[in-house]
Amino acid sequence: MIDLHTHSTFSDGSLTPEALARKAAEAGLTAAALTDHDCTNGVARFAAACAAGGVDGIPGVEISADVKKGTLHVLGYFIDAAHAGLEAVLVRIRQGREIRNREILAKLQRLGLKLEWKDVTAFADEEVVGRPHFAQALAARGYVTSKEDAFERYLAKGKPGYADRFRLTAPDGIAAIHSAGGLAVMAHPATLDAGRKGLRDSVAQLKEAGLDGIEVYYSEHNPSQTAQYLALAREFDLAVTGGSDFHGDMNPAISLGRGFGTLDVPDELAGELRRRWQRRGGQAAGA
Repeated sequence: MIDLHTHSTFSDGSLTPEALARKAAEAGLTAAALTDHDCTNGVARFAAACAAGGVDGIPGVEISADVKKGTLHVLGYFIDAAHAGLEAVLVRIRQGREIRNREILAKLQRLGLKLEWKDVTAFADEEVVGRPHFAQALAARGYVTSKEDAFERYLAKGKPGYADRFRLTAPDGIAAIHSAGGLAVMAHPATLDAGRKGLRDSVAQLKEAGLDGIEVYYSEHNPSQTAQYLALAREFDLAVTGGSDFHGDMNPAISLGRGFGTLDVPDELAGELRRRWQRRGGQAAGA
C-alpha cells in the first residue's frame, strides 16, 4: 500500500512530518510522499523519519495553478527541496497567501464575526496559513458547525469571506517543478470541473507544457472517474499516481493510505514513477 498525497503541519495537516512518517510505517505503507501546499520545509524531516521506519519517503510539493474555472493543483515528485529557484517561486506564492489571508480576515470581520489573526494562527503549527485554519477558528468561535459548514457559508469561492490570491499558471508551475528536478502531476482531476472533453483538452495542453502524470487514484474519485483518468494517462503516456490527500485531524474521515476506506493505490506505481523520474535524469538515491 502506498500514499503519494499527504500533508503535514507545514501546510494544512495536523501531524508533524515525523509523526506522519511514523503513521505511514504503522499503516504498513511501503512508500509515501509529503506534498505540502506551496512549501517544502518539512521534506527533509519527513524523508529522515521515513527512512528510520522503513518507508520509501518521496519528496514532494503541491502547487495551486491559475485556471478560469474549477481548481487545478500540480503535484511535484522527487523534487530537490533545497532548490533555490523552486523556493523563490514558493516564497512568492506564500506571500500571496499572506495578502489573501489578511483580506479574508477583514471580510469576515466586516460581516460582524469577532475573529482575530491570533485565533487563526493558533491552528497553524508551522508556516503556511490557509482557509482550513480559518474554518477551524470559525468553528472554535461557534460561528459554524464544521469545516465544511465554514466553506459553504464563508470561505468557498463566491462566498462572502472568500478572497483570491496569486497563483502560477499551470505551465509555470510545471516548469518550477521541473527546474527542481521533479515530475509534475495533475492532482485530483475532477476539481478542474471541465467535463470529459474539457478535461481531455486540458490534459493535452498540459502534456505539451511538460505534464508528467495524472493522479488517477484518489479518495474522492468514483470508479467511473478512476477509469476515465486511467484512460487519459494511457492515451497521453502519462505516469499514474494516487493518494489519499491525508490531512489528519483537518479531515478525520480520510485515513492515510485508505482514504474513505476503499482507496487502494497499487504499490508498483511508486517504482514506475521513480523509473520515469530516472529516465528524465533523476538520481537513484533520491532528489
